[in-house]
Amino acid sequence: MPHDGGRPHLLYVAWGFPPCRGSGVYRALATANAFAAGGWDVTVLTVEREVFERFTGSDPSLEDLVDPSIRVERIPFAWPILETDLREWSALRIFAPQVWRRLRTRADLRDFPEISYGPWRREVEAAAERLHLERPFDLVLGTANPNVAFTAGAHLHELHGVPYVLDYRDAWSLDVFDGKRLHEPDSAVGRWEKRLFDSATEVWFVNEPIAAWHRTAYPEAAGRIHVVSNGWDPDLAPDHEPAAPPADRPLTFGYIGTVSQKVPVAEFLAGWRLGRTRSPELAAARASLRGYLGFYKNPHPHLVELVAAAAPDDVHYDGPVPKNEVHEVYEDFDVCLLILGTGRYVTSGKVFEYLATGKPIVSVHDTGNAASDVLRGYPLWFPAASLAADDVADALVAAAEAARTASVETRRACREFGDRYRRDLQLMPRVGALLADVSGDSVTP
Repeated sequence: MPHDGGRPHLLYVAWGFPPCRGSGVYRALATANAFAAGGWDVTVLTVEREVFERFTGSDPSLEDLVDPSIRVERIPFAWPILETDLREWSALRIFAPQVWRRLRTRADLRDFPEISYGPWRREVEAAAERLHLERPFDLVLGTANPNVAFTAGAHLHELHGVPYVLDYRDAWSLDVFDGKRLHEPDSAVGRWEKRLFDSATEVWFVNEPIAAWHRTAYPEAAGRIHVVSNGWDPDLAPDHEPAAPPADRPLTFGYIGTVSQKVPVAEFLAGWRLGRTRSPELAAARASLRGYLGFYKNPHPHLVELVAAAAPDDVHYDGPVPKNEVHEVYEDFDVCLLILGTGRYVTSGKVFEYLATGKPIVSVHDTGNAASDVLRGYPLWFPAASLAADDVADALVAAAEAARTASVETRRACREFGDRYRRDLQLMPRVGALLADVSGDSVTP
């Protein structure tokens, strides 16, 4: 039973919470809101707004979407490696930068094996303890990335017996792009991960391939590992009957998301250029890339140059999109571009948003990606057979034709296909099962 006999109290630890603009923030926002809607009192433990405003970029509109019943507790987080204010630099950093970096890395790893984030363990555990003494928690849910967010749950479990859940989203010891193990079991990361898995009530991953890898790596925890897929938020669903774009308007192919060095932008651009020589429809079309070029506030120079060079082919970088404008941006797209890094464990949250639009989707990624498992059966899916320019061009040309000619029935079938991936449908089974668990009720997960 909950400690005070009322609604159970959840501590949700998420480094990236609104106004963070990172790709994982939508899952964090939806998870906190789902627990609040599912009968829980929720306290969120996150970092100060300034961290996002200074270093990663922020989206203030996301804060308006947080359930007003949720308490958000913000604690300090230092990020020395990204500090650009020279007045904050020590003499050692200025005159011996390599020595400073080596010592900084050693300090980062002293309390937790995660460069840049390790020192946050002290802050997050102290805050969790303070909040628990104010009003005890019935459950702690930590979400990566970074993985140091998991330490609050382990800390309260060891001291007070509070159960905890790990929402990995992707993985810590597994490279989701090449499938190799990043950290051996006897490493500091391996030892921490086993400690976390050993006593966690549940462990969540975003897709079955990642979950299956971890069931093999940690067989004793296999029955506690669950797939909690990403999904799309109801405010993204079109509010009108699906229809073809006006015949007198050129098509717009659109991408929304963070573009990293892993994303095959160059391969997409090569296919786009080739496709424009094969299709008048594509030759008249425009490609719009929305989001961030890199993970930080300042765009990655190489990606900026790459996209700028494609301007003569009507490819444009149109900047990030505040959450409250995403719906309108999707309305402007006629075809969605799913451009992902290679890896059988890669899904991406954007695939679910794309499904909600009911529009043609072009996949420019390895066909073995986990995203293909989600899209398989979608009536207007056009996967490139490979990342070769010829195959990417074929997929783009086919999608352009479908954007013009697909029937209303086909478009409705796309919308119906996407309905199963609404985000609340992914979260509520686990929210309900955990509520029953802390309430002492019997439930089948």
